[in-house]
Amino acid sequence: MSGRWGRAVVGAAAVLALVAGCGAVPSGAPEIGGSSAPPPKPTGVEELTAPPSAAAAADPSCDATASLRPAGPLPAAGQVPAGSTMARILEKGRLTVGVDQNTYLMGFRNPFSGELEGFDVDMAREVAKALFGDPTRINFKVLTSEQRIPALEDREVDIVVRTMTVNCERWQKVAFSSVYYQAGQRVLVPSTSDVTGIESLGGRRVCATKGSSSLVNVATAAAKPIAVAVPNWTDCLVMLQQGQVDAISTDNTILAGFAAQDPYTKVVGPQFTAEPYGMAFPKQDEDFVRFVNALLEQLRANGTWASIHGRWLGDPPAPPVANYRD
Repeated sequence: MSGRWGRAVVGAAAVLALVAGCGAVPSGAPEIGGSSAPPPKPTGVEELTAPPSAAAAADPSCDATASLRPAGPLPAAGQVPAGSTMARILEKGRLTVGVDQNTYLMGFRNPFSGELEGFDVDMAREVAKALFGDPTRINFKVLTSEQRIPALEDREVDIVVRTMTVNCERWQKVAFSSVYYQAGQRVLVPSTSDVTGIESLGGRRVCATKGSSSLVNVATAAAKPIAVAVPNWTDCLVMLQQGQVDAISTDNTILAGFAAQDPYTKVVGPQFTAEPYGMAFPKQDEDFVRFVNALLEQLRANGTWASIHGRWLGDPPAPPVANYRD
C-alpha cells in the first residue's frame, strides 16, 4: 500500500472518537482498573433467530451483474436529452446521493474537516461532474445499509453509492449500474483470537449491519454462527472492541478500514463470497443508469478509476469489466 496508510493510522484515534463513541478501547488492549458493569450495547442491536427474508434462493437464470448498455458516448456536461432523468437533476441544480459516513476509506466523515471522503464519495463526485461539469454540485444524504433501498423507492436520493452489493433480489426493487468495484466477504477478529475464518465461528457472535448482504451471508453460513445485526458498521467495531461479539464479517473493503483504525484487530480467512458493488437507482430511471454506465466506461479507460482506487485503497487492480444485458 502507499504512504497514505501511515496517515490513516495516525488519524485513526480521531476517527474512532467521532464515529465509534466514547469509552471504546482497542480490542485486545490490556484492561484498565478493576471489574465494572458490562458496557452498554449500541442502540438497535438484534441477535437473529432466523435468516433475514433476503436469504431466499435467487433465480438461477438471473445475472445480477448485467446492467443496461450505455445509449452512446457520454455527453458533455449539461448537454443531456430534454425530459430525461438527467435533465430533471440539472434543473434541480444538484445531484442528491445516498452515501455512508461510517465506513473508513469508502465513505466516512473526516474528523478534521467535517467533510465526507472515501472511494465511494469520490465516485459519486464523478457523477456530479459528468452532469454539471462541477463535482461539488452534490448533496449527500447519509444512509444506513437498511435505508438505501427505501430512500431510492421514495426518491429521497437520485442515486446510492454506498458499498452496495448487486444481487437479484435487489434488482426487483432498484436498478444498478455496471459493477464499479469487486469486493469479497471476510472476517475481522481481535488480534489474539484463534478464529481462522467463517468456518470456525460456529456458535459465536458475528456482527453485520441490518439490510446488508453480509448479514444474510453470516446468518446462512454452514458453521451456524450467531448473527448480530446493528444499524451501522461502527457499531460492530465498538462491540468487537468491548468483547460483545467475537467477530465482524463483511466486505474486505470495510474490514480494511477497521484494521487501519484498530491495530489490535486482524482480517482472517479467505474471501467466502463475491460482493460486486453497483451504483443503485430508482427502478424507473433506466436512462440515468445508461448515462452512468457511459461514465463508468470512461473512468475505467482514462485512468480515473485507478487514480481514485490508489488514493483510498492502494495499488489498483484492473477495474471490473462491464457486463450488459442488452
